[in-house]
Amino acid sequence: MSRLTNKVAVVTGGNSGIGYATAKEFIAEGATVVITGRNKAAVELAASEIGAVGIVSDQGDLQAIDQLVAAVKSRYGKVDTLFINAGVAAFAPFEAITEAQFDSNLDINFKGAFFTLQKFLPLLKEGASVTFLSSINAYTGMSNTSVYAPSKAALNSLTRTVAYELAPRKIRVNAVCPGPISTPIFEKLGLSEEALQQFNVAIQAKVPLKRIGTSEEVAKLVTFLSSDDALFITGSEYVIDGGLNLNPIFN
Repeated sequence: MSRLTNKVAVVTGGNSGIGYATAKEFIAEGATVVITGRNKAAVELAASEIGAVGIVSDQGDLQAIDQLVAAVKSRYGKVDTLFINAGVAAFAPFEAITEAQFDSNLDINFKGAFFTLQKFLPLLKEGASVTFLSSINAYTGMSNTSVYAPSKAALNSLTRTVAYELAPRKIRVNAVCPGPISTPIFEKLGLSEEALQQFNVAIQAKVPLKRIGTSEEVAKLVTFLSSDDALFITGSEYVIDGGLNLNPIFN
């Protein structure tokens, strides 16, 4: 039997990248899936491709989160699996970060994620699973991530705190921390094709497994954590980076 049969799952930022791959994997495992995103055309296309329900919603807008929760409640009444995946990245030198960039990153990556869980809490069934998409940047001192990295570190801290608070309801809360994964986020940084290729080559040279990961590999990890196979796992952070952080001193 499929691992998520008869379960209702919500995936924020599910119209591309890791969110899309995870929504697709959830559906393959039997779940009914709602995906969200800010771009109406992208959400509708992704939903039609994989057989999900698409709802346009901005994780950085608390009113939009309220509307999302109301729509899911009206349609399904409950949620078994919540994958809080939506996020943005503003990669720039510390001295160049603007207040607008700072606010945008924190509003979506942390504040939005925080309130998405809080507002969905009444719909989460006893024994539900919650997974935050974090990043290995939560642990590293990588240049140009002075806002992005703290936003992900905050998610990891939140994971541990709410995992303890929600344990009486048997709601499990975990974080997945990917390393270099092939997703559209790098294309959105405005790098040229040549620069992207050079970046990929440089990263692969540092990864012990000598390749960049795929969204589908992250999706399988999230699906495992969302299933009954992981009933005794909560408050944990799972790094999926090909071993990139195994030996940072020599990187």
